[in-house]
Amino acid sequence: MHDPIRTPFEPPEMGGVVEIAEGVLWSRMPLPIPLAHVNVFTFDDGDGWTVVDTGVDTGKSRTLWTDLMAGPLGGRPITRVIATHHHLDHIGLAGWLMTEYGAELLTTRTSYLMARMLRLDVQEEPTPEMLAFWRSCGMAPDVYETRLSERPFNTADAVAPLPLGYTRLQDGGEIEIGGRLWDIRTGDGHAPEHATFWSRDETLVIGGDQLLGGISPNLGVSPTEPMADPVGDWLASCERFVPHARDSQLVLTGHKLPYTGLPARLGHLIDNHRHALARLTDALMEPKTACDCFEVLFKRPIKAGEYGLAMVEAMAHCRHLEHLGLVSGTPRQDGAILWQATGGDR
Repeated sequence: MHDPIRTPFEPPEMGGVVEIAEGVLWSRMPLPIPLAHVNVFTFDDGDGWTVVDTGVDTGKSRTLWTDLMAGPLGGRPITRVIATHHHLDHIGLAGWLMTEYGAELLTTRTSYLMARMLRLDVQEEPTPEMLAFWRSCGMAPDVYETRLSERPFNTADAVAPLPLGYTRLQDGGEIEIGGRLWDIRTGDGHAPEHATFWSRDETLVIGGDQLLGGISPNLGVSPTEPMADPVGDWLASCERFVPHARDSQLVLTGHKLPYTGLPARLGHLIDNHRHALARLTDALMEPKTACDCFEVLFKRPIKAGEYGLAMVEAMAHCRHLEHLGLVSGTPRQDGAILWQATGGDR
């Protein structure tokens, strides 16, 4: 039996700090999406600070960081920025901290290349590949028509330019942060080569979005790699983390609250997706598009602002069942893929 999941700290005010371990400050930066915040952590390295994740590039976030540096960080420089993964809410201000303050960027190779590629890939209108992918998911006609006339959201809208050059972090490596030695373990599914950090004294884990508490990270396919299996990649990553999880570790998460009880949480994360896959397999005894499966997977209505994330996650779960040989997909005349159970063993 494992200890229950506990959340021992109340969150800081936006831009404020809470000291959650010696020399470790927890802050939050605002996001213009339903989650509303991203957690960022600063580690006291003596002559300066190491920052883990940054928030998006907005005027408000830059002001909050400037105030944070002048106030709680005591005017000492930010010398390193660690990005757990390439998503814009985690790496959005890394380039600004590098350019304006001389910080060094540390991240995995895939995270750096993905962030830099997406930052440079600006689209003023939906591409043919985007349109074909949306149709393949069975996007609702009214949503599709609206998107036809809208400028797509671009990574460059919320990520500062990334200078050339970074320091690579690799699975199996080690790093010193805030006077502690940490093992680097990477995971996949939510983001490729997502870095997590496990302190050797088994007191802290920097989990980013790979080890969230309370919510599951989005596991979605995209037009960039429409045949990917992020659900399978993520479940395999969770299984790899299990032997290293301890009840006593405080997990520093990308969103929501830091928590203890990681062994139980990993079990919940794995089981929740396996149960969702079982529900989906049963539902696909009758053919459905990915967008027809929202209620089956999420068990709640999907709001307009969540539609895109729900769509790519539903498609990812269908793709995973396809990889397992449990469903097959048949393109409909309008381009939507109809998924149906094959009757194979789960």
